[in-house]
Amino acid sequence: MTHSQPVLRVKRLHESAVVPQRAHETDAGLDLSSSIDVRLGPGARATVPTGVAIEIPQGWCGLVCPRSGLAARHGVGVVNAPGVIDSGYRGEIKVVLINHDPEHSVELAAGDRIAQLVVTPVMLGALEEVTVLSDAERNDAGFGSTGGANLLTEAVE
Repeated sequence: MTHSQPVLRVKRLHESAVVPQRAHETDAGLDLSSSIDVRLGPGARATVPTGVAIEIPQGWCGLVCPRSGLAARHGVGVVNAPGVIDSGYRGEIKVVLINHDPEHSVELAAGDRIAQLVVTPVMLGALEEVTVLSDAERNDAGFGSTGGANLLTEAVE
């Protein structure tokens, strides 16, 4: 199934806000920039405004993902990666960043690229509550069943 490219309407919430854009024409992600200066201490997190709101068409959503350069150079990630922007949301895009570095602070300036927005189609399936699910090859053998994560489950229980 192919999808035509949606039109994303963007509104600057203040004059100095940076409109999301792709660094290269074929990039999947649109760069999101901070609208404020922010300092993240070691292990600290902050909700960072971008100064923009976006209108995503119905049947699509935006995924706010980390930037690999910030992660590799400074240990900065997106706490709830990927953050989901539903098509009905019209408020300011904010990014919850975390500094995973245990020793060094990170200084980000207004205008710095802090995350990327990937817009993707979504399937809005209907829910049906049942008392029995059909059998499958794995059944309830799932989370970590092929890689030993069951040891983590046993430690938590």
